[in-house]
Amino acid sequence: MKLNIAVLAGDGIGPEITQQSIKVLKAIAERFDHEFLFEEAVVGASAIDLTENPLPDATLDLCKKSDAVLFGAIGDPKYDNNPAAKVRPEQGLLKLRKDLGLFANIRPVRAFERLLEHSPLRPDRIEGADMVIYRELTGGIYFGEKTLSDDEREASDLCVYTAEEIERMTHLAFEAAQKRRNKVTLVDKANVLETSRLWRRTVKEISKDYPDVELDFLYVDNAAMQMIINPKQFDVILTENMFGDIISDEASVIGGSIGLLASASVGKEHALFEPIHGSYPQAAGKGIANPIASILSAAMLLEHFNLLEEAAIIQAAVDKSLEMNICTSDINKESSYSTEKVGTFIEGLILDNEDLKINGDNLSLGQATII
Repeated sequence: MKLNIAVLAGDGIGPEITQQSIKVLKAIAERFDHEFLFEEAVVGASAIDLTENPLPDATLDLCKKSDAVLFGAIGDPKYDNNPAAKVRPEQGLLKLRKDLGLFANIRPVRAFERLLEHSPLRPDRIEGADMVIYRELTGGIYFGEKTLSDDEREASDLCVYTAEEIERMTHLAFEAAQKRRNKVTLVDKANVLETSRLWRRTVKEISKDYPDVELDFLYVDNAAMQMIINPKQFDVILTENMFGDIISDEASVIGGSIGLLASASVGKEHALFEPIHGSYPQAAGKGIANPIASILSAAMLLEHFNLLEEAAIIQAAVDKSLEMNICTSDINKESSYSTEKVGTFIEGLILDNEDLKINGDNLSLGQATII
């Protein structure tokens, strides 16, 4: 297979971790005789520094003509600490999602057996936890009309959803549940918000088309609590934009490190793959950033194009690296392995299959096992 991949490494640790993802994808291409072509472009704070625009036209054009986008991270303290800034790195990512029509964010979350002790939650609570969060990505309060009074003492953000936006997300979530454990949990705030009541009505109606899938509901505050008390109850979580942003970051404690969680943002024509962590500027250039979330995002990229065996091999190589304690210091404080060394180790496992055996019955992302 030939794929043209736009690389938007972004800010902070973005370039370091993305370099490891490219390394791993090149190893897959070599092993399976694929052709992956990579072209880089700027986004976020680095793009503002060069062009005064967090998403230059050239970057957007590259993404539109590519088969997929591999994204690093965006953000810079000089913008975080300046509430008066009119142009911000995050505006580039929001515009990219909107212009590419990336309406669905998909975030797998599972407890890594090797890392149970690293989670702040008790191992018996999280062992076996395995869920995927379907977050609506181009609607809601993040994209609604924003106002600020002339005296800057009153502000508003409008949350708007249409039934069509909810319907397309709901079908994706139910279809995913049918391939997993046949359960969807809608997270909303229907006791307070009219938009949430629209979500609940729409999802209930669509659920009739999926009689084999169990549907339940949780208010977002209760869902946040249940994520800590009993994360194993969740299979597929379906939710709107802001709630999904919060819930999915909270779920990172289940894996033991936010540096382990990958994501895909997909639409009808385009797809983008990125780790869920931020730009972590304090670590930039120090070689301590965990590349695994970015590498697993590359695995999701392959799975998107139905390269299931290739995706499973990356997952198995990651599992093997964790099993052998080849990891960065966020996972093991005594580790001397750098970002590059972890990526190189995983690359080596892919190129030399002596240590990896893939269970052929479990080829979907997050289900690969080492035997």
